[in-house]
Amino acid sequence: MDRYDGFREFVLARQQALTRSAYLLTGDAHLAEDLMQSVLLKVANHWPRLVLRGTPEAYTRKAMINQYISWQRRKRLESPSADPPEHGHAHDDATVDRLILRQALARLTPRQRAVIVLRFYEDLSERETAEILGCSLGTVKSQTHHALGRLRALAPELSQLFTENEEVRQ
Repeated sequence: MDRYDGFREFVLARQQALTRSAYLLTGDAHLAEDLMQSVLLKVANHWPRLVLRGTPEAYTRKAMINQYISWQRRKRLESPSADPPEHGHAHDDATVDRLILRQALARLTPRQRAVIVLRFYEDLSERETAEILGCSLGTVKSQTHHALGRLRALAPELSQLFTENEEVRQ
């Protein structure tokens, strides 16, 4: 039996969802690819133990969040632009909302951004989010509250999205 049995299948089955999460965290397609490669290398190194425990998905998500936060601590010289999109391009309202939201997400702290991605994009419960982030349930609630407040301040034109999400979550 090969020590990597099932790893390729896991990557093929979960790659798209994990890459989307990586993109939402980093806000950059190339950094998302780098993050995924880094995380999948760690997952491959621990694969036999993860399979025995039955936790490859949870480990992968936690490793992704931890690696992203670690990268943010070292703060790269590059930073996403906070400038609005150039005029002259025709965008529908949904596209404009996504651009504004992406710019606002980029201005959150790494932990706040991780909480928002896990809670509202990955649709994880507060308890699951706390387990992945290695923090208390109260910390998740607090970080969610502060992150949504900051998003409202950074992008008031999207406030209806934040209100709808909070109502659904409660």
